[in-house]
Amino acid sequence: MEQKNYEAREESEDTILPVTPEEVSCTVVEELEETADENMDEPMDWDSHDSSMTEESEIKLTTAPNKEVVEEFEENTAENVDDPMNEGSDDSSRTEESEPTFQEPTVSRSADEVNSAHRESSNDDHESMSKSMSPTPQTGATESKRLTPELRLVLVGDRNAIQTGSRNFLVDHDNQRNDEEFSSKLYDLCGRHISVIDMLGLQNPNEFPFNCGIHAFLLLVPSGLLENHYSEGVQWLEKVFGKESLAYLMTVVTYKSDEEREGVVTELEAVSALAENRYHKCKHSMMDENEVTDLLRKIDVMVSENDPHCYTCEEGKREGPPDHKSLEEEMSAPPVSQQHQTVGNECLSDLKGECDPMNEPSEKNEERMFAEESDIGSATNKKGIPDTDMDGIEEKQPMKQSEEIKRKEQSQREIDLLFSRLHLEHNTQQKMTPADILQICEPLKQKSDESEKDLAHTFLQRLMMLDYRARYIPVRQESPEVSHSKALLESRDTEDCDFDALFRSSEDSGQTKESHGHPMDVQMAVFHCSDSFLKQNMITKLSQCQYALPLIVPDPVTKDIECPLWTFRQITKSWKITQIQDDAETVTMKSMPIYKAKTPMVSFLRLGSLSLSKSQLMNSLINDRHMTFFHRNCPGSTRSRHLVDGLAEIAWYCPAGKPNDAFTDCIAFCNLHGDALTIEKQRNILFEKSSVNVVLLPTLDKDGESWAVVSALLKSPKPLICLLVDNDCGSTRIREGKYKMGLKDKSQSDTSEQLKGIIRTIFSGPHELFQLETMAKVSGIKVDENDVVCERGKAAAMKMVDLLKNMDISKIKDDYLPCQGKLWYEWCQLNKDQYNLKGHIERERCKKQEEMEKKRQEQYSASCSKVMQLFIESLAALPPIEKKYFLKWTQILFDALSTGDLSSILQKYDEKWSEVLTLKKQHQKSDQLIRKQTELEQISAKLQSATFGLEHIFREMAQIYEAHKSLNKPPRSTQTDWSKYPELAAELLISGHPMELMDGDAGHVPLIWITSLLDEVIKKIGNQNIFVLSVMGIQSSGKSTMLNAMFGLQFAVSAGRCTKGAFMQLVKVSGKLRKTFKFDYVLVVDTEGLRALELAGNATLHHDNELATFVVGLGNMTLLNIFGENPAEMQDVLQIVVQAFMRMKKVKLSPSCVFVHQNVTDIAAAEKNMDGKRRLQEKLDQMAKLAAKEEVCDAECFSDIIAFDVQKDVKYFAQLWEGSPPMAPPNPGYSESIQELKNIILSKASQSNGITLSKFQSKIKDLWNALLKENFVFSFKNTLEITVYRRLEEQYGNWTWALRSNMLTIENQLYTRIENGQLDTVAVTYLHKEMSKTYEKIKSNMTAYFNDERDKEMLVQWRGRFESKIKEFHDEQVHKVKRKLDEVVQQKKACKKLDDDKVEFEKILLQRSKELAQQLKDKAQDEEELKKQFNHVWSKWVTELTGDTKPINSINLEEDQFKILQDHGIEWNLIEDSRNSGSCRKISVIGDYFEYVSLTKHQDCEYGDPNEKGKKKNTTGQGRSFWSRWKSFQKFFSFGSIQEKEALKARKEFPFEEQNLVRSLVDNVEEQTIDLINSKPVATRGYSPIYLQEVAKTVKERVAEFESGRSYALKKEFEVDLLLYVLDIAGAQLLKSHEKFKMSNDAVTFVESKKTQNYNIFRSFCKGNSSAVVLGEMISEKLKASAIQAVCNKTAIDMAGEMKCNFPAFSGNRLTMEKYMLKSLAEKENFEGFMTYIRHPRKQAESFITEEVNKYIFEGRNDEAKKILKKNVGDVFRLLEQALFTATDHVKTKGGNTHVWLKTFYALLKDDLTFDIISSQNFLDIKNFDFLTEEINKGLQSVKEEMSNLSVDKIKEARQKPDQILIEQLCKCCWVQCPFCAAICTNTLANHLPDDHSVPFHRPSGIKGWHFRNTDELCINFCTTDVASEGSFYPHHDSEESIPFKLYRNGGPEYANWRITADESKLIYWKWFVCRFKSELESHFNLQFQGRGEIPIMWNKHTKKEAIKSLDEMCE
Repeated sequence: MEQKNYEAREESEDTILPVTPEEVSCTVVEELEETADENMDEPMDWDSHDSSMTEESEIKLTTAPNKEVVEEFEENTAENVDDPMNEGSDDSSRTEESEPTFQEPTVSRSADEVNSAHRESSNDDHESMSKSMSPTPQTGATESKRLTPELRLVLVGDRNAIQTGSRNFLVDHDNQRNDEEFSSKLYDLCGRHISVIDMLGLQNPNEFPFNCGIHAFLLLVPSGLLENHYSEGVQWLEKVFGKESLAYLMTVVTYKSDEEREGVVTELEAVSALAENRYHKCKHSMMDENEVTDLLRKIDVMVSENDPHCYTCEEGKREGPPDHKSLEEEMSAPPVSQQHQTVGNECLSDLKGECDPMNEPSEKNEERMFAEESDIGSATNKKGIPDTDMDGIEEKQPMKQSEEIKRKEQSQREIDLLFSRLHLEHNTQQKMTPADILQICEPLKQKSDESEKDLAHTFLQRLMMLDYRARYIPVRQESPEVSHSKALLESRDTEDCDFDALFRSSEDSGQTKESHGHPMDVQMAVFHCSDSFLKQNMITKLSQCQYALPLIVPDPVTKDIECPLWTFRQITKSWKITQIQDDAETVTMKSMPIYKAKTPMVSFLRLGSLSLSKSQLMNSLINDRHMTFFHRNCPGSTRSRHLVDGLAEIAWYCPAGKPNDAFTDCIAFCNLHGDALTIEKQRNILFEKSSVNVVLLPTLDKDGESWAVVSALLKSPKPLICLLVDNDCGSTRIREGKYKMGLKDKSQSDTSEQLKGIIRTIFSGPHELFQLETMAKVSGIKVDENDVVCERGKAAAMKMVDLLKNMDISKIKDDYLPCQGKLWYEWCQLNKDQYNLKGHIERERCKKQEEMEKKRQEQYSASCSKVMQLFIESLAALPPIEKKYFLKWTQILFDALSTGDLSSILQKYDEKWSEVLTLKKQHQKSDQLIRKQTELEQISAKLQSATFGLEHIFREMAQIYEAHKSLNKPPRSTQTDWSKYPELAAELLISGHPMELMDGDAGHVPLIWITSLLDEVIKKIGNQNIFVLSVMGIQSSGKSTMLNAMFGLQFAVSAGRCTKGAFMQLVKVSGKLRKTFKFDYVLVVDTEGLRALELAGNATLHHDNELATFVVGLGNMTLLNIFGENPAEMQDVLQIVVQAFMRMKKVKLSPSCVFVHQNVTDIAAAEKNMDGKRRLQEKLDQMAKLAAKEEVCDAECFSDIIAFDVQKDVKYFAQLWEGSPPMAPPNPGYSESIQELKNIILSKASQSNGITLSKFQSKIKDLWNALLKENFVFSFKNTLEITVYRRLEEQYGNWTWALRSNMLTIENQLYTRIENGQLDTVAVTYLHKEMSKTYEKIKSNMTAYFNDERDKEMLVQWRGRFESKIKEFHDEQVHKVKRKLDEVVQQKKACKKLDDDKVEFEKILLQRSKELAQQLKDKAQDEEELKKQFNHVWSKWVTELTGDTKPINSINLEEDQFKILQDHGIEWNLIEDSRNSGSCRKISVIGDYFEYVSLTKHQDCEYGDPNEKGKKKNTTGQGRSFWSRWKSFQKFFSFGSIQEKEALKARKEFPFEEQNLVRSLVDNVEEQTIDLINSKPVATRGYSPIYLQEVAKTVKERVAEFESGRSYALKKEFEVDLLLYVLDIAGAQLLKSHEKFKMSNDAVTFVESKKTQNYNIFRSFCKGNSSAVVLGEMISEKLKASAIQAVCNKTAIDMAGEMKCNFPAFSGNRLTMEKYMLKSLAEKENFEGFMTYIRHPRKQAESFITEEVNKYIFEGRNDEAKKILKKNVGDVFRLLEQALFTATDHVKTKGGNTHVWLKTFYALLKDDLTFDIISSQNFLDIKNFDFLTEEINKGLQSVKEEMSNLSVDKIKEARQKPDQILIEQLCKCCWVQCPFCAAICTNTLANHLPDDHSVPFHRPSGIKGWHFRNTDELCINFCTTDVASEGSFYPHHDSEESIPFKLYRNGGPEYANWRITADESKLIYWKWFVCRFKSELESHFNLQFQGRGEIPIMWNKHTKKEAIKSLDEMCE
């Protein structure tokens, strides 16, 4: 026996580190044994043995120790290192009396401790790497302290590439260190021992220790320098370390910002020399944990790929790693609870030693495994397990034990190598998950070889696509070997050599052996490297592929035996049992989860080596056309296999209920791979569980090894079939249940048939049954479901299931899920009903809404189900992994509850449906047929009730949430927090769980729930771009199966569980493809089938149309699934689909489509495919024409509706099954079609931008809301498009403001020049030039916006229009300013003579003031005397100067108006009454004009006013008063009752529509008057009474014109009131203009205005001031007024800009201002203001802007105005200071007098300040211009101080007021009003054709006066409701025919251009308004809110606060 020594040492007080038991002294062993005897019940105290562990006391034996002692110790050691997961199990080898054993302790060390230990031994690391692990006298406790790094990394490259510091994971120091440094940061990060050698800067490598192995060279390169630095780094590395070192190179590119990060990707792509997965990008700081972890992962992959795994440069050679386990790996052993997961690191191959962090051997495990497999079985137990008699077996010799250990070591090395070759070595610890598979990856290549490293991934991908050929993937040889021997090539000429070569073995010829893995090894390697959930998915797919499934699986590392019961939980099998009863065959269908099925099981085992394949024989029993069990003759099979021996697989034969069934009932077949003689544990388990044992052996020989096993089986009561391979005997029954049969010289078919007969005979009698669940009770076997997290998940699910057990399955939903049943269905129906109301629509709607709220209240009250409470609590509280198990268990257990009932119901449904079809074929609608159809409906209803799954739980969650959210109620104390439900569901959706989008049972989308759910998804992953793929087709046509196979999804596909409604599932796009695609996820929408059997008649058609429209609208692409080739089956579906696409076109949605033609019998014939495509094209074109008629659209063919290429967009699929179910595997052609379709989808998707989650959310809402209405196209409101357009409107506002602001500045400059006389013409070209810079910038911004905006595809439809609108606006601004400035020039020219006179006047006045001052110098101190003298002469001067000019008088408008009215025959008393009563001022706002009307032309009504006849002029005004008193007297005594009745009758003859026409007349006359007055040159030529005469004449003409087309006349009072109203408006404007004219053109006025100025000059000269002082004062005084004006003008523009940008009401689009305007009206509650807004919205808008500007600037917080004002004051004075300096400097340097100085000064200010010219003649004596400048500055200083405190009220004096600027900017938009409700079109563009007028929210039409014809009942309906109703309207008061509201556009031009969406978008605001001003509205229109116009009670509940808050909805 091999000598073994044991050694241990003390590391610290609390940490014991055992070492490998290679060599230890006998003394030590004895001491350990003695200590164990003394301390059996206590843990070993290693401290007591310190003295024996020192170097001085160590004893080394040179002779073998006591054999018994060592063997006993070995046994104890082997037992105690067993798998900790088996602790506590019933193991006979472990008893309480057993000897104490040593158990490896768990070691946990901090990074600091490890770092310290490492530093102590860093100087000796290179020695420990090169020496053997066998201790020598020189290596004792000292060597045990050494710590070998798991990874050793060398940093090379640019030091500037990283930022060193304490938080840097790789380099946490600033200074260069010339030694190896243990990284504590990396240890803390990942728990691994990693050393880092810093060589940054490309230093001399001689300074560093390189006798140790290097796993990776990290070349650090900063971003932007990769190309150069990489090549330099590679050259340096090759030069210093040799070419071999390049295999260990990992390039790391660092970046500092996100922008640089994007550039790194481009850089990496540009460097083709970089090897795949040998580069990484990382932050400059190296502090990101995820990035560093990914880097280490890549390094691990590189290490595993390299052979050897590390680079050693000693003597220029590389070395492979030593073969021993490093000490630090023992120290870092995981806790006991995790050892079963990490044991793979303890038994590793010789090929991977110290340098491979993943591979190190453990002899303890090998000993334990040997001990386990050498156990001997016991006697046959009661269950029939044979007790193999082992008495004759001798004890194995030590040499055999050693050979066995070596064999197992070799086996383990081969297994490790297998995982490495498959690139799965990392997944032995970090298991693969479904998330790794559930993502969009690069398409698989069909029929291509795969490299071995990609084999596992390809296998999984193909398996998920149901391609059973996944097992048979050809492997590409990375290094093809020569197929002929060298000897053959060298000696091919000689015949002898030919013979030698013929008989030469492959080893002799140099050929390589098998170079690829066994296919079953690949399958099982993937299985072992997958987590529980991926294993489950994988096994489910294997089952669908009709492959055998792993039943008993040996762990490749621990050798534990495991039953993966969990993986079977999702598998359901269906079969039909054939029974003969009373001479009649009955076929019964069964469908159930396979783990619950109780079936007989036949186990096949082989004893010894056989010449034929056991698995192949089994296949012939189950399905001779399919290789259910893999066998030696399968493609890709190899002789060597590493993970198969000991594996037991199981498969079920499921009969189809046909005569050719091999068996009449379901039978399980189990196959134990490998020699059963050596696999005792699995053999015994199968013997125990089997119903029949089938043993294959060469022959029966009592002296053979197999006899003991066969003998035991013969003694067992269980049936046995012995198949003798080398015997030719026939089928022989030895005794009851015991058979033998020879296989020699027999065909497989004969053998199979005979064997089937024997099995049928056995199962015809009593036999045991097998159930998968019983495997959990087998001792000595691990069951995956016993894992703690799995058990916890199951326990949580069982709490719910326990409540549901023993319940009628059809009542579960009613009792425990009440919110989604009847209450939800009724709510949905009410919701749909409110869109199709008749009669009193608003009252009925309110009633429906009250009922809906009541249903929500009932849901709220019922939402405390115990089941839901348990579900939500578990979902919220469980950790992620346990939550996954919980959901899976819930789904599994719920499915199990309904399996039995569903199976029987489905069978009844099938039978009843067959009966109905039979009766239908008779073409008679008999009573029997009706009865059978009724019974079928009842069965269908029961089926629906019995269907119960996890989707119903989530549906209940949705309804609980919606009920609480709608009522906004908090959860009760017994309830969970409903507000968290969307968050919980969002987590599941993100993780790949399907979520219900449309409730299939109710046929309704729970919008509130879906909206909140997607909100939470956006919060968690961001507003990611998604590509929406939806599928649609006939029911049960394989849509869900297709999606599941294509993307690995989880949509339900089992029988009886067809998709109902629509489900959505998120699939992530892989990192590689994300670079190609413009989206991050694919959202797959699976829908229920069209033409569902559960629905009938019109309901089916409506439901299908609704669903198709919804699905097509949602998807970026829709897969249209057609099943079969029958055109009749296709026609109805195609019509629905085509109509859906046509609707999408009409609402501007443009999805793409692909037709999938499934179940085509012969897809190979190209001619048939072409014919099929032709027929499909014809059918589509035909359906397009039919749909065009239905949707009123022009379309001749399908391609007119959607871009469609029949050659590319039609895919033919083979049938799913290769044969007849239930035993048929999937058709490989189907899988190929799936892959081809996936490629088509991805190709089309790569051209799509996708859609953001938020937009997808909006689209769901828009589509569903439109579908609820009858007319989808008219009802669809594209919220996304509206939102994008509103943003564009805001941008348009910003662009136009930039242009307007710039033009205002230019206008001010040019105006100043004109006023200063510096400009007399304004050229358009000049204006264009001045505007060009701003205009070009705006155009550039527009281009960028349309090109770069995220929604550019949607924006493109408006691009041309807005570009042209900007050009129009620019040109309009230019021409407008040109026109205004031309008027200023003309005015200036008209005043030229006066302007010349003004200069002369100023000159004379100045001269005379100076002369007078000379005369009165002596009296300069007497101010009163000076004033007296000046005033005395001033009047004389004025008379002298202006004596020959005619003064301009003021005007008397009142007198002129009276004269004009008299000329038109208007009596004084009518004028006086109108003035006194104020009726003339109210004529534009009154609601009722009936009192102004005479119904009979040329005569008054009998109840009219006698004064109206105009026969007598009453100048006293008493007549009208007398008539009023007489009418009152009549009323008091009831004399007027007859007249009043007549008046009421007459009122009906003057309808509301005529009232509106009169109102329009008033409005038009007012508008014309304003335009007429504005066109008159009053400001340049003065006032003339003719202007008023023109106004009066226009009024008379318009009134006469109006009356000419009417059957009634307007009374005289109307004409008088209207004339006075417009004359007042005209007079105000004329008066203002005339005053302006007078100031500019009256000489007397001008001279008088100069009095103060000349007095100041006079006084200054009197005081003896020099000319410079006087001129300075004059200039300062003149500049003061000019500066104030300039500051005000600039501030006005700036304040307008400030408010446009920052004031909320003005900073948005047109709709935003509307919102604030309505808010202002509500706060004031002013009815007149509301009516002005309703009738004259623009006037109200202008008033609102003026009011808000005044508040903002003048009344409220005017800090901003003061700030801007102060800034502009500073700017003006800086300009003046500069002008003074420049003018003075010019005169001083170039010479000149006062005239030159003034001219220069004027020129500098000509663009900014207006300046009256000062004559220089009186100041030519000035020589000191510096002094003049000082005097001017003195004067300006005081002016500046005064202006610094300038009031903001001064802004009102600006040439252009801020409010007027904003009015021009904001009111230049569309003001067209809705013909029904007067709502204002909110489009920012004034002319936005061809787009219709629209408004997001309409109003009750009664506020405009709409009422029911021939009644006084006001209408309260919203027009958005009316257009969806069955009602009609009369477009005009005289219309004879009514028009249905649904066809409102046919009402005329005013209706045709309005888009009124039929929806429920009703603002509370207008409901509140109607209630608040009910009486005012009734009085205004003289109509009533009664009868059909009665206000609903619910409206009165709304408050003003709610009304104002509802306005926020306008801008959402």
